[in-house]
Order: sequence, then C-alpha cells, then structure tokens
Amino acid sequence: MGRFLVVICAVIFVASCRPTSFTPKPSGYFRIDTPREHKYQVFDKEGYPYTFEYPVYSNVEKDSSFEEQKADNPYWLNINFPGFNGKIFLTYKNIDSYASFMKMVEDSYGYSFAHHERASYIHEEEYGNSFGTSIMLYTIGGNAASSYQFTATDSTKHFLRGALYFDVTPNADSLKPANDFLLQDIKHMLASLKFR
Repeated sequence: MGRFLVVICAVIFVASCRPTSFTPKPSGYFRIDTPREHKYQVFDKEGYPYTFEYPVYSNVEKDSSFEEQKADNPYWLNINFPGFNGKIFLTYKNIDSYASFMKMVEDSYGYSFAHHERASYIHEEEYGNSFGTSIMLYTIGGNAASSYQFTATDSTKHFLRGALYFDVTPNADSLKPANDFLLQDIKHMLASLKFR
C-alpha cells in the first residue's frame, strides 16, 4: 500500500509539472502620469521673432531635423515632453508676400488634413489672442498620428506652425489622458504667443 501511494503521488507531481497552454497578454502602452497642475515658464530667447509660455515639465530645444537648411529655419524649435514621450514641432517662416502667406496657409491645411484616412473627425477652431495673433487649431480625432496641429500668424510678417506627436503607435484611447492634458498647455502657449 505504501508503494502504491508513493507511485500515485509521483504521477500526480509529474502530471502537474507539464506545461499548460500559454495565452499571451495583449501589448500595452506605458502609463501616463500627468502632473498635478499646469505651470509655465517663458521662452524669450534673444534674436527669436516670437515669445511664448511653455510648461515647466517640458524643455525647448532647437530643431536639428534639417541642419543642411539652417539658413531657412533658424527659428524652428521642438518642445519635448519627456514624461509623455511626446513633442510639439514648431516651424517658423517669414511672410514675404501675400502669395507666400496663402501658400503657407494652404500647406498647413494640407498637413492637418493629410490625417483624414486615420481620423474619425477633424475639427477646426479659429480665434485670436490678446496680442493680435490669428490662430487656427486643428483637433484630429481617432488613431491619427497627431491629435493637435495649429497655425499662428499676424498675417503680414510672421507664420508659426505646430504639431503634437507622440513616439508611440497612435491609439486614441491610450493617449487620451496625455492629449487632454496637453491641449490646455497648447492653448496656453497660443494665448501667450507674441510676435516681435
């Protein structure tokens, strides 16, 4: 009887050690912890044709994407959000003529609406700030690569374009907390934007 009991225990032990079927977990996204409150600092670098306020939990760096065209874009910047794995790309151009201004407006419209295949909607909001800057804010819904794009101009000399991107596969549900939080920062930046 003792041997029989040992054999049964050994069989149960061996049977329980066999691999079971494996179910992979779906891929996930990193957790986004937003700061408790929005706080801002001033970007007012000498020689730049604009100034604005940007979040203290971000940093501003000169854009180096097109170093070979340095003379054409000395005022292009990136606002990095390390905690969100995101970045606002800012491009600036001088307006030399009405024709060049209209081309910039059309190009910006085209860049924003290039996301229409992945977007569930694209909403345009046009308004101005207290410094006489005309602003167009594009909100792009769905799993598009960029949820917010904007232009800001005085219509005579300055034209600034911006786009928010995250360095992850676009997923509207997963990025919603970051997009909602950063929208307030984008609107604050545009409200404080002043051309020189």
